[in-house]
Amino acid sequence: MAEEVKRILEGVKKRDPDQPEFYQAVEEVCTTLIPLLEKEPKYIPILERIVEPERVVMFRVAWVDDKGKEHVNRGYRVQFNSAIGPYKGGLRFRDNVNLSIIKFLGFEQIFKNALTTLPMGGGKGGSDFEPKGKSDLEVMRFCQSFMSELFRHIGPNTDVPAGDIGVGGREIGFLFGMYKKIVNRFEGVLTGKGANWGGSLIRPEATGYGAVYFMEKMLAANDMDMKGKKVLVSGAGNVAQYCVEKLLHVGAIPLTVSDTSGCVYEPEGFTHEKLAYVFKIKNEERKPISEYTKYSKEAQFFPKENPWRRFKADIAMPCATQNEVDTEDAKALVANGVKAIGEGANMPSTPGAIAVYFENNVLYGPAKAVNAGGVAVSGLEMSQNSLRLSWTREEVDAKLKKIMGDIFDSCFNAAKTYAKNPKDYMTGANIAGFLKVAEAMLQQGVL
Repeated sequence: MAEEVKRILEGVKKRDPDQPEFYQAVEEVCTTLIPLLEKEPKYIPILERIVEPERVVMFRVAWVDDKGKEHVNRGYRVQFNSAIGPYKGGLRFRDNVNLSIIKFLGFEQIFKNALTTLPMGGGKGGSDFEPKGKSDLEVMRFCQSFMSELFRHIGPNTDVPAGDIGVGGREIGFLFGMYKKIVNRFEGVLTGKGANWGGSLIRPEATGYGAVYFMEKMLAANDMDMKGKKVLVSGAGNVAQYCVEKLLHVGAIPLTVSDTSGCVYEPEGFTHEKLAYVFKIKNEERKPISEYTKYSKEAQFFPKENPWRRFKADIAMPCATQNEVDTEDAKALVANGVKAIGEGANMPSTPGAIAVYFENNVLYGPAKAVNAGGVAVSGLEMSQNSLRLSWTREEVDAKLKKIMGDIFDSCFNAAKTYAKNPKDYMTGANIAGFLKVAEAMLQQGVL
């Protein structure tokens, strides 16, 4: 069976030799599926199909800046798999976005969405547009131009985008406004909308909160808890901010946040008051996290560094971006006492780093499980839009916590059934997510 998987991987690499992030994501899933494929070889043809997107859309995005200068960016939407529901996945606006990154994110989204148990297929999109340093009017013009092409490929029963890196409430608002103007319909085509025009309470918090809920469940299954644990968090955007907030709620001690300017370290841990400074710097002032030391005398700032090599801690939660934890980072985490990793970002650990986790018996919560809270609440937002109602904050939060607990249980049970190591939650997540989508594909025929 390993030879069959090797053949499929060689085909992917031959077809898309210039897409390393996509190949990395496919390789991880395919290799962890070997125990399942040995028992159920009927899934081999499904695997060959599932690694190829159903549709890839690329388009030009032309816009004009505040000085009247014209710019051209490239837009993407990869509609990867619709076996269990409409395509669902975020839009990422960042200057390093390319087709490989969008395809890896879309591929991961297939299994992440399946794990939530909600009826959502996998997709992803975005552009190499960088919102940092742009005025609100420039972002608005770009979003309107982007949606003037994207609108023809999406819809509430076809493809429902959301936010990701570089796409927050401001961008979703501009995108939705343009979609509504073009199609002349008010419908649930985007998630992450404002709560007063079709959005869901807890949606901004969902990915960060969900990551902590998963970590709580994973620790509890291994006779540990969060209270008093020192936690390293990377990132300073939406996911990291609400991860830190929920860590404070459950009695943990978050020590760090970071962005491309460097890493902030609070020796005694963040408080709710200090976290409010992070919100102000990143969400209102839109400045680098280095500005934080103006607010906190105790804080230390390390330019151009991530949190992984300097500080002793119990838990690490990478919440920034892909491949941010490499092999040497992972070794440093182990040396500094980290016993559990929960991936709030998409694929933040390299294969070498993951190998270090397993070699040292570090509990590892993979991104497609830990990071699923955001899309879970996006699915709940879709349900609320369809029903024309809004659930309370408490109702949505309770549903989110249950979904994240159920996701851990799925990973736990699949690992126990198929993996050599019953604590291999990566294999568990991949097999549990794959099985749901594969069964639907079998029942729907060769498409």
